[in-house]
Amino acid sequence: MARDAPQVAASPEQASVLRLCANPLSVAELSAYLNLPFSAMTVLITEMITAELVQARAPVARQAVPDRSILEAVMHGLQRL
Repeated sequence: MARDAPQVAASPEQASVLRLCANPLSVAELSAYLNLPFSAMTVLITEMITAELVQARAPVARQAVPDRSILEAVMHGLQRL
């Protein structure tokens, strides 16, 4: 996620990354959006993290899907109302 608006001294690629990172994106997504090789994007992002222009974090784990029996019990309970 970008820390601030693009700086004047930022390269065109860095400015594009900062604009795209208003919301969290993966390196693969950034690479695809900017049509840059994944390896080049990794180097660019590493430089931006070092310069504290962007933050990196671990992916957010998806919630476990509720047990089907619980969903069925809720559905049957609602149908009886």
